[in-house]
Amino acid sequence: MVCIRTSAKVTSCRWSRTWLPLKLVLAPQPVQAKYQELLEFETEVLAESLEASALAAKYGEHRILPESFTADGLHIALATVAAVDILVSWNFKHIVRFDKIRQFNAVNREAGYKEIEIYSPREVTRYE
Repeated sequence: MVCIRTSAKVTSCRWSRTWLPLKLVLAPQPVQAKYQELLEFETEVLAESLEASALAAKYGEHRILPESFTADGLHIALATVAAVDILVSWNFKHIVRFDKIRQFNAVNREAGYKEIEIYSPREVTRYE
């Protein structure tokens, strides 16, 4: 997970796995340009931790996600443990869904973490 930090606050995160460059190669040119623009910000890489893995396992215990999508749970757990203000994702199947967001946040509260705000890119960008 790579987070964009402006001043003292982490303002956005993006998942960084080995498949990301391939996804970018296949992405439309405006998406590639936006990614390059994001790289200009100071970034912080969040390493997988026992704390995040334990939280992701709790999501699994509550069956929030199918077993084959544990990486999505880890994505949210990493952002939660890092106290990221907003998680922005295009993953409408497992992450950006009202019912799933409520379930993730219930587990987060139960585990002593703050709730995480999860939005789609369209909800946090504006076009002029």
